[in-house]
Amino acid sequence: MLFSIFLALFLPCAGMSAIFLVYISLLCYAARRHNQQTNETVKPVTETGLSNAELEKLPSTTGKDLVLGNECAVCLDDIEPEQLARMFPGCNHGFHLHCADTWLAKNPVCPVCRNKLDSDFFVASETNPC
Repeated sequence: MLFSIFLALFLPCAGMSAIFLVYISLLCYAARRHNQQTNETVKPVTETGLSNAELEKLPSTTGKDLVLGNECAVCLDDIEPEQLARMFPGCNHGFHLHCADTWLAKNPVCPVCRNKLDSDFFVASETNPC
């Protein structure tokens, strides 16, 4: 009878300990595998934004002259008619001047449609006298 009480208490504890050890082993294996995969799939950031000289070449206007609405997609605020705004060449989306310059200094794409700014825009020539 004493032996059966001992088995009734010991076997569940031993079984739970074995399950716990298997669980910890699987967690360690998954963490190691995840670290190996993330180290292989990290791609370097190669794209940089626009310089101050390039930002100055972009067209600017006032809020009343915007073509495609008056909401700034960067700060989500309305562009008032008297505020300075920057229009993105090619797609003509408009943004607050400060918001657009901050965005384009980091990302040379339109925040609305992801249209990439063509590098030919900044090259001065007879057809593009910027």
